Amino acid sequence: MFKPNTLFYSDGYKVGHKRMLAPGTTRLYGSWIPRTIKYAPAGITQIVSAGQQLTTRWLHDEFEENFFNLPFHKAMQFAKDISMYLMQEYNGEHFAALHTLGYLPIKIKALPEGIETDPNIPHMTFINTVDGFAWLTLYLETIISSLSWKTSTSATLGLAYKRNAIEWVKKTDPTNLWLVDYMCHDFSARGLDPFSMLASGLGHAMSHRGSDTLIVIPGARYFYGEPENEVCINSVNASEHSVSTTKIFTVGEKQMIIDWLKEFPTGILSIVADTFDLWKLLCEYLADPEVKALVMAREGKLVIRPDSGDPVEIICGIDISEIKSLEEAEGRLEDLVHSFASELTAGECGDHSYSDIFKIDNVIYRVTVYPEWNRHDKTYYYVDGFSSSKSEVITITPQQKGVIEILWDIYGGTTNEQGYKVLDPHIGAIYGDSINLLRQVQIYTRLAEKGFASTNIVLGVGSFTYQFNTRDTLGFAAKGAWFEVKSQRLFPVGTENIQDADGIDNITTCYDIYKDPVTDDGTKKSLKGLLQVTYDDNMKIVCLQQCTPEQEDKGLLQTIYQDGNFSNQTTLTQIRAKLNG
Repeated sequence: MFKPNTLFYSDGYKVGHKRMLAPGTTRLYGSWIPRTIKYAPAGITQIVSAGQQLTTRWLHDEFEENFFNLPFHKAMQFAKDISMYLMQEYNGEHFAALHTLGYLPIKIKALPEGIETDPNIPHMTFINTVDGFAWLTLYLETIISSLSWKTSTSATLGLAYKRNAIEWVKKTDPTNLWLVDYMCHDFSARGLDPFSMLASGLGHAMSHRGSDTLIVIPGARYFYGEPENEVCINSVNASEHSVSTTKIFTVGEKQMIIDWLKEFPTGILSIVADTFDLWKLLCEYLADPEVKALVMAREGKLVIRPDSGDPVEIICGIDISEIKSLEEAEGRLEDLVHSFASELTAGECGDHSYSDIFKIDNVIYRVTVYPEWNRHDKTYYYVDGFSSSKSEVITITPQQKGVIEILWDIYGGTTNEQGYKVLDPHIGAIYGDSINLLRQVQIYTRLAEKGFASTNIVLGVGSFTYQFNTRDTLGFAAKGAWFEVKSQRLFPVGTENIQDADGIDNITTCYDIYKDPVTDDGTKKSLKGLLQVTYDDNMKIVCLQQCTPEQEDKGLLQTIYQDGNFSNQTTLTQIRAKLNG
């Protein structure tokens, strides 16, 4: 198995930084900060502190197994490789000293996981604990960056999904608020590398129990102390296209459904429904008396999963305005035509008819208006009136109804106290393709407008959420903030400045450091000096800069790792309690 020396998990330019440090540097202190939300999805205002425990334990284990436990000559092959890499002789004595020391001389402090902060609040700080290893703080930046950003980013997005779900369940079906933990299901694993699968999956699991990312189960136990006799996530038996086609090409799609209903007579069963014709499966096979009887006889729910198309329209159907009269419909269309006309460029003429669908007293109409176009001085067109209008009663197609309404027509359900329809508990739906936070709200909104509760749909959260991110989504970066230099001055024997028997004056100087690029918009200006994260008088989390060592020792940042030892550890259960609170 490929297990490289852990020192390789760094940027190439890091190998020369020990020689570039200010002479005599003994300590170097830095921070890990989400700097900005300007690239985050709309609606994100704060960042969840998450993943620090995963990062430190992974870092510790990696160095133990693939550096400290290597024979010295194998560990120092790294220096030989760097000599060839740089095409000049490379001095790796500092790596040799680290191997001889036998542990990471680093102190990592972190915010409690499961709290939220504004941008520019450090989530971790680092400082070397042994003189001569200030270079290590710099060297670990790359691996800590790569390990840390994903969990916090996914936890932040996952919490936003949960809050949207809570808002709409409270509006449309508050008696089923318990379902919120399962309404946003993690479908992201297949698009992530193995570590990101774990890191992102844990971030999602901090707010949700629904997940198909199995590595979260042992990961939560190892990194977050979850008990062996429990699992922290849940899912259901579910088909996919590959197994569906083996049945469809042998026994047919209707028989496939019958067979699986008999094979899984209890519990939730999810069937992917768009291998070929989603609407035929819904309107013909699920409406078949034999299939319907089997569905209604099960001790559990059959969940239908469309997997392609526009999620909003597939689930909710087309957007049909419910109005009071045909006159109102014609007025809306005429206003729409006038707005189109105002956007025409010179020489353009609009269409000669405009149609839309409206619902009036539970009857569906297609209404059409016919504008008369005229030109002003042969330059631009405008609407000079409407020659006529037409309305006709229509029956909307299954595609125009959408999945939830079709299932309601076949299986029915109840109308709750809030006036929203809830599908019969034997039937439901999930959609897991191209979902993002915007579409989540659009789906809940459109369902509510049609009179359906948000609890009728589970959303699979995958590529469009957890794979569409980078370290810059929340602006994460590690930067130096403070360093210490020790130097010596020699004095002639017999002078009054002698500080010790050898005539040596030991001087310690500390520097607060930061960056502030003149060409930047302020985002990259880094924090300065020793840092303390605390609450202000309004109980808002703030960061104090240029602190004394005594001040830095206090506040919300707690030591979670020092010299190979762990402290102040938390569990996934405790993180969930904070976020739910």
